[in-house]
Amino acid sequence: MLFGFINRVSNAGSLREGLDASAARTRGIADRVAKASLGNADGFALPDPAAPGQAAQGEKVDIEAEMMSLGDEQLRYETTAKLLEKTYAQLRTSIRDR
Repeated sequence: MLFGFINRVSNAGSLREGLDASAARTRGIADRVAKASLGNADGFALPDPAAPGQAAQGEKVDIEAEMMSLGDEQLRYETTAKLLEKTYAQLRTSIRDR
C-alpha cells in the first residue's frame, strides 16, 4: 500500500544510496592504506621490509593523501547521515500532524 511512498515524497532514497557509496569509498581507502602498511599483503601477513608502502599495481600509496581522503569521506558520511535523520524527522512530523 505505501510501497515507495517515502522515496516519492522525500530524498531519503538518494541519501541512503549516498551513505552506501560513502561506506564503499571508505572501505576502498582503508584497503589501500592497509595494503600499503602491510607491504601489499592481505590479512595477517607480516610487512615486507623491502617494499613498504607499495600499492596493488606496484605504485606507491601516498598515506597522507589517503588519510585526508578518509577524513573528507567521514565528513561527507556524517553530513549525509544528519540530513537523512532530519528527513525522517520531517516525515514523522508530517505523518503525526495529519
